[in-house]
Amino acid sequence: MLAGDAVPIAPVSRQIPWYQGILQGTDLLARRQGLLPENAAIQRLLDRRRREVLEEMKARGGPTNVRDVMLVLMMPVIELGDDERWRGYIRFTSNLQASDPGTLRAALNNRWNSGYVDCFEYLKKMLPLPAAVVEQRLSIFMIYADAILSAHEAAQEKRHAKSSRLWGQPFTIENILDTLEAALTYPPSEQTQVKLLETGGGSVR
Repeated sequence: MLAGDAVPIAPVSRQIPWYQGILQGTDLLARRQGLLPENAAIQRLLDRRRREVLEEMKARGGPTNVRDVMLVLMMPVIELGDDERWRGYIRFTSNLQASDPGTLRAALNNRWNSGYVDCFEYLKKMLPLPAAVVEQRLSIFMIYADAILSAHEAAQEKRHAKSSRLWGQPFTIENILDTLEAALTYPPSEQTQVKLLETGGGSVR
């Protein structure tokens, strides 16, 4: 069981039997845009996994809070990074997102990120903040998430990763999720609110 009241998520490695079928069906757009077929296929795997978990949550009346949505977004990626066969994917997409986000969006072509998009729509409705702040927070959140998950994935390759004081703690994943959740939900400071009002961006709800 994941942190909190999360819906159980089977390890990504259990999804591998149908991974090869996805890989064979990867379209040529990813090749043209410079994405390795394996990485494009993994993105499809992640999207399918997110949609499965989101549907499970919806069947139980959720997602009901920001943490639920974060679990749908983040846990399939974290599980993928824990499987040494797919190491490098998180850093690959993180670097591509930072250097050429248009290429990544074109490769996904609004087909392999539907679960991701749905999660962002839930977050926009849940966060009691002005729309301009929410939009920026979501972008900042993903920058933070890319950075921390890339570092976590890289650490998994180290010989003594499990004994690391940073990455080897039993609460590491939950603490990562705590910090990411705070990036979304922490109330804007007075300084931010003043600047927001000056620009006509509204006030905190």
